[in-house]
Formats: sequence, structure tokens, C-alpha cells
Amino acid sequence: MATSTTADELREEVRRRYAESARAVTEGNGGCGCGSGSCCADGESDATKFGEALYDAEQRGELPDAATLASLGCGNPTAVAELRAGETVLDLGSGGGIDVILSAKRVGASGIAYGLDMTDEMLALARQNAADAGAANVHFLKGVIEQIPLPADSVDVVISNCVINLSVDKPAVLTEIARVLNPGGRIGISDVVAEDHLSPEQRSERGSYVGCVAGALSKGEYREGLEAAGFEQVSVEFTHQVADGMHGAIVKAVKTHEPERKALRSFWSRLRGTPEERKMGS
Repeated sequence: MATSTTADELREEVRRRYAESARAVTEGNGGCGCGSGSCCADGESDATKFGEALYDAEQRGELPDAATLASLGCGNPTAVAELRAGETVLDLGSGGGIDVILSAKRVGASGIAYGLDMTDEMLALARQNAADAGAANVHFLKGVIEQIPLPADSVDVVISNCVINLSVDKPAVLTEIARVLNPGGRIGISDVVAEDHLSPEQRSERGSYVGCVAGALSKGEYREGLEAAGFEQVSVEFTHQVADGMHGAIVKAVKTHEPERKALRSFWSRLRGTPEERKMGS
């Protein structure tokens, strides 16, 4: 079982990795994270399936070069979130700001796009990218995705790009997403997701935690966690393989009711339990 110290160390390792990525982009050396090749799955993934390559030429043309260079995700959540004018959207783990800027353009001047990140270097890069893109309806917030610094029922759509797998407390993330979403609000998330037959040890064998693999939920765990958090119409669809039994995936759901605390406690207990307990679902 992971201790709180271990969780803190993992979070700090993630923060350090993404701070290095932001500095690399700022210094003109390219990024390094869950996308753009070298860091995802410890450098063994196909770079054409990550980062800026997942955005079409038209979308990349709307962005400053630094925003596309800083794209470290495993998908394109703005392509599946079906954003509409006037909506308020929140990007968890917003990095260099690519999805926030694109979201701001989709929701228009009457909408708002928030980006949440825990890394000062990424926030500075994102704010500069937003200014360069002329995006006035964006707000970048410092914080962790387990404690979102926004009030309840304040967001229409939550997006995220290859970040939830990095959280050390995924039930808290899913509960927080449900808290900030308006009733009927929805999610459009890109993430790395494991096939259900893979044990936690097998996931760890395929890549590191900061490489977006070892900490990934399975398809079944994602569905269970979202349903316990108050979501319906849950879908988890694999899009491309990133390692044996591990996939980039699109996760969609709609908030319809309050979280089921007992179900969430059971879900969290299994995630914190031994690998054998998690595999058996006990």
C-alpha cells in the first residue's frame, strides 16, 4: 500500500517532469511529458500518436508555436467535448494551454475557458501562449486536480488530456469533477487506460508512473469510478495502443446525480488495496 510520503513523492516527480518540459519549450528545446515522444511509456511509444500530432492542421494554425510544442497529451479532448458558444469549460492539468486556447475559441466571447495546473513554469508558459493567441476569455488557476479551486456547479464541461492517470487520488479527482459540474454537465477526457485483465504490476511493467502508464485506471475501473461519482452515459473508448494492453482512450459521461459515497469508498478501498485485492475487486 502506498504511503502518503510515496504519494507526495510521486506528485513531486510529476511536477518536476512537467516543469522541465515547460522550461525546454521556453528555451527552444522541445517538450517532454506524456506526449511528443520520449517521455510517454518511457520513450517507447509512437511519437506520431501523441502531442501535437493529434491536432489537425487547422487547429494547430490557431495556436502559437509554443503551445503546440508544449502539447504533451495522448488525445484531443476538444475534438470530442462538443463545446458550444457561451459554455464554461475547465481543463484539468492544462499544461502549455493548447486545449484551453482551443476551448476558448469554441465557446466564444460569451464563454469562459479555465485551465488548472500545479506547475508554475507551465502556468507561465500557458499565460504567454494565451496572450500570443489573443484569447481574452481564459483564466489559468494554480492548484491540484484533487482539489479544484472553483465553486460547486460552476462549470458546463470538464476536459483533460492524459493527466488523470497521473493523480495519486483518482476517486478525489472524479468527485471534484462532479462537484464543479452543473447538473447535466459533461466530461470529454483523453487518458491512458488499461485493459481490464492487466494487474497493477503488469501496468507498472509497461511504463513508469510519470510516463502515464503505471498509474492508469483500467476501463472497468474508470466506468465504476465515474458511476459512483454521479455520472451516467459513461463510455470509455480505446483509440490507439500505447503499450501492450494499454491504450489512449476517450472518456465521456454526463453528471446526473450526487456521488454515491459508499460506492466511492469501496472504489477507493480497492485502488488502495493490494494488487490481488484490486484484481479480484474485493
